[in-house]
Amino acid sequence: MVNITFPDGNIKGFETTPTGLEIAKGISEDFARNCVVMELNSELVDLNTKINQDARVRLITTKDPEALEILRHSAAHVMAQAVLNLYKEAKLTIGPAVEDGFYYDIDMEPVSKDDFGKIEAEMKKIIKAKIPFNRQIVSKSEAIEFYKDEPYKLEMISELEDEEISFYVHGEFTDLCRGPHVPHTGYIKAVKLMKVSGAYWRADQTKSQLQRIYGTAFFTKKELNKHVRMIDEAKKRNHRKIGVALDLFSFHDEAPGMPFFHDKGMVIWNALLEYWREAHRRAGYVETKTPILLQRSLWERSGHWENYRENMYFVEIDEQENAIKPMNCPGGMLMYKTKRHSYKDLPIRASEIGLVHRHELSGVLSGLFRVRAFHQDDAHIFMTPDQIQDEILAVLKLEESIYKTFGLGFHLELSTRPEKSIGTDEQWDVATKGLEAALDVYGKEYKINEGDGAFYGPKIDFHIKDALGRTWQCGTVQLDMSLPERFDLFYIDKDNEKQRPIMIHRTVFGSIERFFGILTEHFAGKFPLWMAPVQVVILAINDELVPYANELKVKLEHAGLRIELDSRTESLNKKVRDAQLRNIPLILTYGEKEKASGHISLRTLDGKVRFGIPYETFLAQVLAHIKERRLDLQIVSDTG
Repeated sequence: MVNITFPDGNIKGFETTPTGLEIAKGISEDFARNCVVMELNSELVDLNTKINQDARVRLITTKDPEALEILRHSAAHVMAQAVLNLYKEAKLTIGPAVEDGFYYDIDMEPVSKDDFGKIEAEMKKIIKAKIPFNRQIVSKSEAIEFYKDEPYKLEMISELEDEEISFYVHGEFTDLCRGPHVPHTGYIKAVKLMKVSGAYWRADQTKSQLQRIYGTAFFTKKELNKHVRMIDEAKKRNHRKIGVALDLFSFHDEAPGMPFFHDKGMVIWNALLEYWREAHRRAGYVETKTPILLQRSLWERSGHWENYRENMYFVEIDEQENAIKPMNCPGGMLMYKTKRHSYKDLPIRASEIGLVHRHELSGVLSGLFRVRAFHQDDAHIFMTPDQIQDEILAVLKLEESIYKTFGLGFHLELSTRPEKSIGTDEQWDVATKGLEAALDVYGKEYKINEGDGAFYGPKIDFHIKDALGRTWQCGTVQLDMSLPERFDLFYIDKDNEKQRPIMIHRTVFGSIERFFGILTEHFAGKFPLWMAPVQVVILAINDELVPYANELKVKLEHAGLRIELDSRTESLNKKVRDAQLRNIPLILTYGEKEKASGHISLRTLDGKVRFGIPYETFLAQVLAHIKERRLDLQIVSDTG
């Protein structure tokens, strides 16, 4: 008898050793058709896995979040088989599922989007055949023999410590894989290849350049079509195109990966920082600044030399090796040590808008999203152990309030100790439990992201959600007990004894450049009034009215608005269209009626036109919008 315990606590006994599929069919045939894999004692396994002893089982259906990743991993195998069918000399490397789909890195002749049609057609043949995915266990020696002519697979197998290796077979195709997979290829109802790019084997420029073919897959064509529409909308919102169209920033070959911000871009930049500084002052932070160039000995002391050197830039000065900082924290340690601290001084919340440089491969640079030089909105909080929970909670609430201002939702992830790290087991245990306790009090759901912490401590990551539903990792909260020890930081407690402070590293925007890009796409270039580079444009109807329109411009400028006067000898319709293309939130037309009455005639980007708004009413409402940093724009007359 094998007893199966279901998530609701019910237990069902089986006389024979059941598979997941047999358990699912025992519930109903319809339910079984929607099952993808099963969770067997907390491990995801194939539905055809036999259960030989009492176990806890959760059946994963197409509606569960885990299912889509399984489907896409299976689709990557199907794509690999299709490629091998068409390109006989191709050599496979790896093909994982990723956030929006899957990819496979393949050593083969160059392909382009023009080749996608025939690859997709071959994939659909495989899918239509509903070929089962079967797991096979072989010895390591057998795996090496099987892949003796496949250098990439052979290299991966040689690095595995396991003596038993798992293969997945569907039809004539076999791939090295841990699994699990959908029951058969027919589960892949909707698949589409998206793009192709170059990639180096093991991200090493000295090794072979591969073809990385990206695709996506869904359980229904409706979901795929929705995804494709979202991608089309994302293309329209591409921050690089908007940045050029609105004259916000540019990139130049003379400084790859290092953005140039133009005057209008700097208006948005400064609006962001003004808000950031205001929010941090209210939260009890002081602002600091540290150098970007520091000696090698400091980076050795901090652990960056050992754990982060490949991402750093170096320069020799006075026969000493220096590094351009990739992070602000070591400078913050030196600043803390400049004076003696009492427990009464803590917590110290020291913020910094620090310019950092990190070496990124040229192939991964991507507009403002992936750069080599960027500004971190950093802060280091030094505190006593009993202040940990309160300080982390305060950071979580601060980040939530700032994201809310931009209309951004978020979810939380707790990332634990990575393989490459510094500090003791005890320090990591204390730090991780401290973050868990604060998250539990905070009361929002969070996901555990095993092994993805910083090398010096566990962290909480904020993954914000934009207007298209895309997620971006921005804010982070990292608890660190290692750097205070490495730098011998201390404070004097109430018993006049030296004690080691606990430290929080945290960012809100993360990279200000990247956050700028995210907001550009989130708002599709139509920034809220308080951020807009030009808030108001006045369109004079004819040349005779230009001097009077200019008087209105001066009045509004004195009130603190960013304003332009369009006095070109163009038609009013053309001026309106040009202002709309520039995403100027408030478009004022100035004619004889406006001159005579002193009232405002207003057009907004939502297409609404309002006439006869008293100047004082208009100005009061606009200034209130800006002061409160509202996202909506509702300007009404006195009568509403």
